[in-house]
Amino acid sequence: MYFLETNRLIFRQLTLDDLDELYSLYGNPNVKRYVYEDAMTYEETSDELKWSIDVYTSQPGFGLWGTILRETNEFIGRCGLLQWTIEEHPEVELTYMLAEKYWGRGLGTEAARALMKYGFEELKLPRLICCINRENLASIRVAETLGMTFEKEVDTGEGPELLFAKANPSNDGE
Repeated sequence: MYFLETNRLIFRQLTLDDLDELYSLYGNPNVKRYVYEDAMTYEETSDELKWSIDVYTSQPGFGLWGTILRETNEFIGRCGLLQWTIEEHPEVELTYMLAEKYWGRGLGTEAARALMKYGFEELKLPRLICCINRENLASIRVAETLGMTFEKEVDTGEGPELLFAKANPSNDGE
């Protein structure tokens, strides 16, 4: 079942059948360098996948979704909206991770734009954030392209990251 679609992408719930592809994604040192300090083991990837699947029922509308290239039906990453508490404040993070061979095609921006629209229009979230490693210039550009602005540096447990945020435009003027 598809969750969300764009011109080039399909988002669907992750399943246990996605474990090998997710492990391959996380095993690429260029993909994981800004996200995880160490490469994830197969077991750690499995644990995260099971956690992701549990989020669908415990937090409806949120989670990480398999990201599929519409043209080939190929699994190319995982993207989603995750609820976190950062510095004692509830936040919703817009997150995405695509396989390296799909970088530079605007797919990250396309995915992020669709998730932002979903978060603001369907979930009626007051704001969305992205926590980005300061060296991840491509993700900083995506956040800025979406109209997000830098607020502050935070420690999310993965080390210091830059917090970018955008308020729901439908809340302007309230």
